[in-house]
Amino acid sequence: MPAPQPHIADLRRHAVARSLLPPTTLKRVIQRLGFVQADPIRAPARAQDLTLRHRVSDYRAGDLEALYPRLGVEEDCLVNYGFLTRTVLPLLHPRTARRAWDATTRAQADEVLAFVRARGPTHPKDVQAAFNHGTVKGYWGADLNASTHLLDGMHYRGMLRVSHRVSGTRVYEAVAHPEVDDSPDARAARADALVALILAKYAPLPARSFSYLVQLLGYGAPHLKVECRAALARARRTLPTVQIDGVDWYWPEGENPRAKRWAVGDEVRLLAPFDPVVWDRGRFELLWGWPYRLEAYTPAPKRLYGHYALPLLWRDAVVGWANVGVKAGGLTVELGYVAGQAPADAAYAAALDDELQRMSTFLGL
Repeated sequence: MPAPQPHIADLRRHAVARSLLPPTTLKRVIQRLGFVQADPIRAPARAQDLTLRHRVSDYRAGDLEALYPRLGVEEDCLVNYGFLTRTVLPLLHPRTARRAWDATTRAQADEVLAFVRARGPTHPKDVQAAFNHGTVKGYWGADLNASTHLLDGMHYRGMLRVSHRVSGTRVYEAVAHPEVDDSPDARAARADALVALILAKYAPLPARSFSYLVQLLGYGAPHLKVECRAALARARRTLPTVQIDGVDWYWPEGENPRAKRWAVGDEVRLLAPFDPVVWDRGRFELLWGWPYRLEAYTPAPKRLYGHYALPLLWRDAVVGWANVGVKAGGLTVELGYVAGQAPADAAYAAALDDELQRMSTFLGL
């Protein structure tokens, strides 16, 4: 007799429990996740810190930036920009940018690379002082510092790495990525590994979200775009899957969403907008039945949830959201609920108090 198929409630519990495992060390968590998305907005802390605080023992805001030089991790691009393990780098480099530099930009990059090699770790302001490349137009039409823009491009192309940060600003040093086997079989193997990495981080994944994430791998590995599409097709043929309400879902081999190991406790968690549990908005709506949105770039009068609403997870249900800030040395919290009111459960109120205390401690209040 075939085993019972998972229901949507099983997938909800699976999504929460497999991502929010018992806390451990920072290095182990980054290895476990493979990639932690970064975001510069601090409300009340940066997204990477808000993501890590649920998973790292005794984590405090800013620990990742402070400990970065000793962790053996890298700032780089995968499906977006963030922090990843060095075991992932050979899957991404040597990276070929989708837009080639012209001769002038290439010559500027060679000059800056020689400058950084001679100096060692180099702050962008030192490059600006030495070369004064002027300004360039940004994506939104604003003028950008051309030296900073060039350094970003050199980092993306694998000429530089982030040595550390000073007050949030990236300090660069020269790097040379080793040559890799570029045969068709080796390229296919790298693509398989990248697809497996994003599945392991964001599973269970509906088919549309799985395709979207593989498409986003074109940001971190544009040179493997064709191979990643083929890897997705191979994965769909072999991975465990179930169809619920016409949607195909996938998860890693060896996991059973119905298993008792995927238990969730009586905890409230305020999640980062980019936390793996809630990152994909399509999956979010399928699992929890309402359309959470990040509205940091939405005009205030049009916002439904707030500037930087944190999804409010209670057990395995996202029951609302919270806008959290710091004022006069204390925590400020504005809560909203999908049902219009808080869960009528005494355990919820106590768990919310515990989470707000954890947030205060994390922020050093």
